[in-house]
Parts: sequence; C-alpha cells; structure tokens
Amino acid sequence: MMGGMAGLEGMEQPRPRRDPAAARWGIPEGDEDTVPTPRKPVSAVLDLVGDPTLGEVRLPSRPQSAGIARRLTAAVLLKQWSLTPQLTEHAVLLVSELVGNAVRHTGARTFGLRMLRRRGWIRIEVRDPSRGLPCLMPVQEMDISGRGLFLVDKLSDRWGVDLLPRGKTTWFEMRIADR
Repeated sequence: MMGGMAGLEGMEQPRPRRDPAAARWGIPEGDEDTVPTPRKPVSAVLDLVGDPTLGEVRLPSRPQSAGIARRLTAAVLLKQWSLTPQLTEHAVLLVSELVGNAVRHTGARTFGLRMLRRRGWIRIEVRDPSRGLPCLMPVQEMDISGRGLFLVDKLSDRWGVDLLPRGKTTWFEMRIADR
C-alpha cells in the first residue's frame, strides 16, 4: 500500500443528478447514452481528452493540465462555437487562472472542466473537491499571484463559486453575440 492512499481514486461523489446549473441552462440530464449528432471534426485535443461541452472532462491536478485546459477552451470556442478570437483569448486566460487555482490551492488529484452555451451566453466551470473558497484580492495587495480572480472579475460578465456537498464549482459567464 503506497502511503495509504492507493485505491482511493474515484471515491469522489459524482455530481448530484439534479444539477441546478444544468437545469437553468436547459441541459438535458440523464441522456448520456443518446447518440451525439455528428459535427464537423474539432481539434485533436477534444478527441484525446474529451469534449467539455458534452459533459465534465476530468484532468489530473498538475501544472501541465492548465495547457490542456487552454487548448480545450480554444478548440471549443473557436472551432465548435465559432466565437471571436478576442473573446476566445479572454476565456482561455480565465480558464488558465481557474485551473491554476484548482491545481495550486486544493491539493486535489483531479479537477473537472465543463463548458456550456445558451442563447447569448457561454459558461465555463472548473470543479474541484476542496470547499476552500478563492478570494478576490484588493489590487494593491496583488503581486504575481492573486491576480487570477481580479482578471476573472474584469474579463467575465458574471462569475461565482457554488459549494457542492463535496467540493465546489468555480465558474464564469461571458456574453456572446449570437449570429
């Protein structure tokens, strides 16, 4: 037994079935076995890691995962959702910050990434098993670290933290022009 922790992966509870955010966003629940409609192929990272628009993608809590999360975000926003490079760049930066917080501050083995779209809005969520709340630092106290939520606050239209029975979801939403 290595350090007494082996075999505990997967002990984290799945998301509760009635997800209020999913309900609010009109996301159908419990129909994972329906066949997804074929779409134009998206970048390789989605095939490799999973599509965060279809369900939560779990990534290991390691610094390298921030790069994967950034590529996933860019692939979804630019290729799948055809959003502007400017908006995509902002969303990629914010995902990087939220993932950085999850990796640095929670001591978790994995985190989850999910992307939702509804009329006029996108929402990106990072879920981790820690209930410790991130805090928005006053600007003058910020050096290199601590600027993450300041950026999230500036670049997103809405953001927040939802406490879950085990852990939390940190999310942000951005307005988009529906063409």
